[in-house]
Amino acid sequence: MAGLSPRIAGAAARTVVRVAMAALCLALVAAGKPAAPPAKDKAAQSGAMDTRADVALLVDLATGSVLFEKNAEKVFPPASLTKMMTVAIAFREIKEGRLSLEAEYPVSEHAWRTGGAPSHTSSMFAPIHSNVKVGDLLQGIMIQSANDGALALAEGLGGSESGFVERMNARAKELGMTSTGFANPTGLPDPGNRTTAKDLVRLAGTLIVEYPDLYKIYSQPEFTYNKIRQFNRNPLLRGFPGADGIKTGFIKESGYNLVGSALQNGQRLIVVIGGAATEKDRAEDARKLLEWGFRTFETVHLYGAGEAIGEAAVFGGLSSGVRVAASKPIDILIQRGSRDKLKARVVYTGPIKAPIEKGQAIGRLIVTRNDAVVQEIPVEALDAVERGSIRQRAIDGTREVLIGLLRR
Repeated sequence: MAGLSPRIAGAAARTVVRVAMAALCLALVAAGKPAAPPAKDKAAQSGAMDTRADVALLVDLATGSVLFEKNAEKVFPPASLTKMMTVAIAFREIKEGRLSLEAEYPVSEHAWRTGGAPSHTSSMFAPIHSNVKVGDLLQGIMIQSANDGALALAEGLGGSESGFVERMNARAKELGMTSTGFANPTGLPDPGNRTTAKDLVRLAGTLIVEYPDLYKIYSQPEFTYNKIRQFNRNPLLRGFPGADGIKTGFIKESGYNLVGSALQNGQRLIVVIGGAATEKDRAEDARKLLEWGFRTFETVHLYGAGEAIGEAAVFGGLSSGVRVAASKPIDILIQRGSRDKLKARVVYTGPIKAPIEKGQAIGRLIVTRNDAVVQEIPVEALDAVERGSIRQRAIDGTREVLIGLLRR
């Protein structure tokens, strides 16, 4: 994608913000590629798409682009979507080697009465005072939405239900889930349980990206425990291409909720539905949004991690410039059939004073479409630049003074 690289503008005063512009649309059109949409394609949403549910959000995971949103910051009770955080805590313990799938935790009387057979709620029907493997508890929680499994896991990991809830809220804060709070590990009715669609997307992305092997449990169609066979509650797993998670939830106070995800042709979308009136509405809204998202958008790769994007001017160095790159791949979401102009610019305050370390933050690559920002990506120095000689620094200083006078 070398033809897409923006070029850095000429020298300017040290405190002046430098901007590099490139008409990326020309290169994309020449290659037969459509141009990218804004991160929030409101034109595609207005009138063309809607949901019966009060809350809806559709996000492209790779780029973070919001494809559709409806009351995405409205606070609502998550119900059993709460168990996504319960699972996330266990996943991290497993990944970091502090917990094994073969470890066993007891089913206390509290877990049995509150979430087991006597509760008449979602349950894996683990016998009271039995010891259950962590692997089975996770399957019960992720496939059957087992409240007894969630409580047994919480008590085992946190020492008590309240101790585990503290960990849940701490992790939510770490993930930037600013509108979320947890009062229990199950999602059973409690005023302290609250979240938003945007926060749930953050949590879903963490489960998918950080724990890909454990995340696969969500796609299992069924699970049998204590000789009782139960099927996965996620309607997307029954016929939607590429669907592999994540969780459903319902309590009277919240209506029918869902966080779903599907992968098609390398593109992963996450959908959140909240407050649907019926199970049917919840399933239809989720399927409709995912179908529309995959049909309407595609992801185009612009730059690889560490691939040179351009060059920033350097003051007082052995080199007059330093190449800049992003530490992660740069992917842009493209609206199929769109030919609108896509532009990119590297913005930094410069020239950058030497010495410069490799990996040092330099500025940002800003990608826009029709003057709307699609993405902002931090860029860093691709090479180290040592401090130049006294003569070189004097030459650079004189040049900056002259440029400053010309700009007056």
